[in-house]
Amino acid sequence: MGSFFSVANTKSKSDRIEWNEATPNEACKRQRVSSTTIDDEENSRLIPHLPDELSLQIIARLPRICYLNLRLVSRKWKATMMSSEVYKVRKELGTIEEWLYLLIKVGDNKLQWHTLDPRSRMWQRLPPMPNFVDEEDSRKGSSRLWMWNMVEGIRIAEVIRGFLGQKDAYDEMPFCGCAIGAVDGCLYVLGGFSKASTMRCVWRFDPIQNTWSKVNSMSTGRAYCKTGILDNKLYVVGGVSQGQAGLIPLQSAEVFDPSTDTWSDVPSMPFSRAQVLPTAFLADMLKPIATGLTSYMGRLFVPQSLYAWPFFVDVGGEIYDPATNSWVEMPSGMGEGWPARQAGTKLSVVIDGELYALDPSSSIDSGRIKVYDQGEDVWKVVIGKVPIYYAADSESPYLLAGFHGKLHVVTKGANRDIVVLRADLRNNFDSSPSNSTLSHSSLHEFPEPAAESDAVVWNAVARRDFGQAELVSCQVIDM
Repeated sequence: MGSFFSVANTKSKSDRIEWNEATPNEACKRQRVSSTTIDDEENSRLIPHLPDELSLQIIARLPRICYLNLRLVSRKWKATMMSSEVYKVRKELGTIEEWLYLLIKVGDNKLQWHTLDPRSRMWQRLPPMPNFVDEEDSRKGSSRLWMWNMVEGIRIAEVIRGFLGQKDAYDEMPFCGCAIGAVDGCLYVLGGFSKASTMRCVWRFDPIQNTWSKVNSMSTGRAYCKTGILDNKLYVVGGVSQGQAGLIPLQSAEVFDPSTDTWSDVPSMPFSRAQVLPTAFLADMLKPIATGLTSYMGRLFVPQSLYAWPFFVDVGGEIYDPATNSWVEMPSGMGEGWPARQAGTKLSVVIDGELYALDPSSSIDSGRIKVYDQGEDVWKVVIGKVPIYYAADSESPYLLAGFHGKLHVVTKGANRDIVVLRADLRNNFDSSPSNSTLSHSSLHEFPEPAAESDAVVWNAVARRDFGQAELVSCQVIDM
């Protein structure tokens, strides 16, 4: 009995030695395996010893200008910077930033995109747009090239060439006359000319991926059409297309939903003013065309003109209401007083719910900023002196933009460099940009143009020498 218990106790002890005690070599091996496992786990994290959820909170607070360099840290950092997750966190934290995206035309009729971070004042060049045309559109362009010898086609073509300063550019350059839009954090380039044909193709630039991709084409080939954003959808109206007798103005409209990558039809613009011309001769001679588009108060405002080379006649405009899916005539004071950028084109921007437009002049420093007073149906001057250097041969001698809740003008300086100007109040002007920036509520404190000239100073946010580049268009994206 005693020996039995002795054996049992011995066996139990040996079991304990076998399972609970390891040899020195085995202990070192287990330690190495354990350390390797911990190291692998730490290396798989964005920041060692921190959960990735917390690391994302840190990254989302960094300036967006740093993200290109952060992609170089590791593969995981690159994947994180190129995912939408960090930008969702930025939106939740309220750390999103507004960047200006600028399209310019350089020598040999090439288009380039550049982006500006207003806070760091740093410029970056975007990848070039693909030099690609749909096969169907290419065939259509080559088969219809002979139509340019038609008298009517030449007349309308000369109108477009003349007032937009394009000359023969659209015979040489893809995307000439394209429209630009920005929705859901991406840039869109729509239509334009290629080989004398109006294009249906649409390209999208994703700032997160830093790449261009093709999306579904518009139902109609368009050039010089107008774009606007409502309810996170991209609307396209008007423009010109190619018909049997050459270029013809369009009254049609369509809308793109980025969430489904689909296009839908929108009722055509009635151009009601064009239907009441006094004679049939004028009705046949004058062609209606959309000369601008602004998303304002939840609707699309489209100023319009009638033209017959070399004459342009303003005829007010029309408003599209998505709630009723219909068009109504624009208030007369709004349409008739909408400042024209050049013959047949109008430009505007909405900042903090206020509609602004620039009324240019042929001399330096004589442009004026107007704001639309909805209650009185009139445009009122709020800034009486804008330092634009007008160039008659330029397609876009200046552009308007709104970011950081402020009014900005993009123009060319006296030495031909491109400069981004911000309107600041002179009496609050100091070293702090947040104290000196001009808001719409401040603008309304100065009803007289002379007082505005004394009260407002234009501050250069950024400038850059792009050589002989010409301004084409700009958009603002917040991310």
